[in-house]
Amino acid sequence: MARTAQKVESLIAEDPAMADALSVVYERTDAESDEVEWGDVSDELTSGQWGRLIEKGILVDGDRGFELADAGAVESALDDSSGSTASAATTDVDDVEGTTWSKWDKLAAVASIGLFAGYSLKSVRGVVGGAVDVFMGPIESALPFYVVIMILAMLTGLYSTLLQDNLMNMEKMGAYQQRMKDIQKRQKEAKEKGDEQAMERIREEQMEAMGDQAGMFKEQFRPMVWTMFLTIPVFLWMYWRIGGQTPTVVPNQIILPIAGGPFGWQKGILGPMQAWIIWYFLCSMAFTQLIRKALNIQTTPT
Repeated sequence: MARTAQKVESLIAEDPAMADALSVVYERTDAESDEVEWGDVSDELTSGQWGRLIEKGILVDGDRGFELADAGAVESALDDSSGSTASAATTDVDDVEGTTWSKWDKLAAVASIGLFAGYSLKSVRGVVGGAVDVFMGPIESALPFYVVIMILAMLTGLYSTLLQDNLMNMEKMGAYQQRMKDIQKRQKEAKEKGDEQAMERIREEQMEAMGDQAGMFKEQFRPMVWTMFLTIPVFLWMYWRIGGQTPTVVPNQIILPIAGGPFGWQKGILGPMQAWIIWYFLCSMAFTQLIRKALNIQTTPT
């Protein structure tokens, strides 16, 4: 019993989703024959999970199918692990593929694409820039333009960090990454042993896991859409103010770290990247790091 319990605990530690899979197998085991077949659980388990239970020796050959090596040990191990795996079960990597966008997310994506036209169309840039200037004009009249850019960089860094923290499920992404690492580890072990059957099962599981990438992409891109929706108007306003269609900004030059200067705001510093863009990105990177540290926000999977 102890040996089987250890195998179950080890399997669940490697992949918390196996706790649910093993529970399904345990519940659907025939009470009279103590056996279970793949067809009994195929609606809930992946072929990779079924193969792992056989590979670990938790499921062994029976008369017509498979049976649990020690049903009592399995029940005990599942009870012991239910508390410690509760949080992991809620973030099962299979849920990543089910990530959906609301209608507001989709509208934000469409609006962001539309706002991109402002970079090439003066009419769009003028409309967006004039609208934003209603709020930014009084601030710019009271402060030097390089300070205004610093304020905008701080604001965009703040809301982009908060959007990532609230719209991106780091636990799901971490679970997906852990699953892929586990598959790669088992694949390496099976290759070293020359176990072709295990290799085939792992390849099937790997193909199933690859399908989660679409969900991962949606999970990562969702906060990016909202960030672009709020940030593009800010960029268009700066472009509009510096582009010569309005009174000259004050001061009309800036000294940049390392690069020196003074440079005009439209001076190309790194290829086509003008001085105002360089100054914005330097401020944005610095403020974003400070905000993440101050608010203790993690924007990468654990």
